[in-house]
Amino acid sequence: MIQWISLSALGALYLLRRPLSRLSPSWIANVTLLVLVLSTLLVCTASWWLLRDLWPESASPWQPALLRFTGIILTFGLLAVVAFQNHWRLRQLALRVKQAELEALQARIRPHFLFNTLNTGAAMVHNNPSGAEHLLLDLADLFRAALAGPQEIPLEEELALSRRYLEIEALRFGDRMRISWQLPAAIPPLRVPSLSIQPLVENAIHHGIEPSPEGGEICLRLTQSERGISITIENDLAPSGTRPLRNGHNVGLESARARIHAMTGGAGGVATRSENGRHITIVTLPIPP
Repeated sequence: MIQWISLSALGALYLLRRPLSRLSPSWIANVTLLVLVLSTLLVCTASWWLLRDLWPESASPWQPALLRFTGIILTFGLLAVVAFQNHWRLRQLALRVKQAELEALQARIRPHFLFNTLNTGAAMVHNNPSGAEHLLLDLADLFRAALAGPQEIPLEEELALSRRYLEIEALRFGDRMRISWQLPAAIPPLRVPSLSIQPLVENAIHHGIEPSPEGGEICLRLTQSERGISITIENDLAPSGTRPLRNGHNVGLESARARIHAMTGGAGGVATRSENGRHITIVTLPIPP
């Protein structure tokens, strides 16, 4: 009886999978309980009709055996629905808390765009007006993405924002910063959190280019394999003993790591290491099926 009730309920839910996909998880749980009760009534009634000579209460299908099955299903089903709804509410609250944390992290990154760029623009207004105009246009694109709040955008658009940021910083550092792009002709059509790659590029400038009198090179490379996409950001390390011109708090790195981890359900991530005088940051993104 338990097997037939379970199989019939699962079969009904499978047939209803398309309309159920448009409902909220709470409603799906309620519909599942209703289908389970109806399956119990159907299987018990069919069993009585087929095996009424062997059925303990042969007078009618609405006898204590049927009521016992229905009572068991309702008791455990209601307990399961209540437990699921409590779990779902806690999960929604956890997601809201995580989203608020990510928004706070992103809000702490935005001043870096403004302070650095305005200082550069102020120094260029008289000597290089066209460069200052180009800088302000790039700044407008970056702030448009920043003020839009946490969202997912195409990877190609995120890389374009990183390129604009590097163009802004190239005006400030000049020959001290050398940039190498190693991107395929066609960027994979993946989506990433907005401003998730750019803070990593900013960290490369802050820790590698800015404190070094000779500057250095930043290389941004994208590779694709069967397992996923890898975006590698490499920068020359500052000479030993050189301190950054401003203190950092790893806000950009932690924000990018948390947002990519949340978006990919833990399948993606951000890893860092240093080797051969270069700092390497690798962003991994899974390819969706």
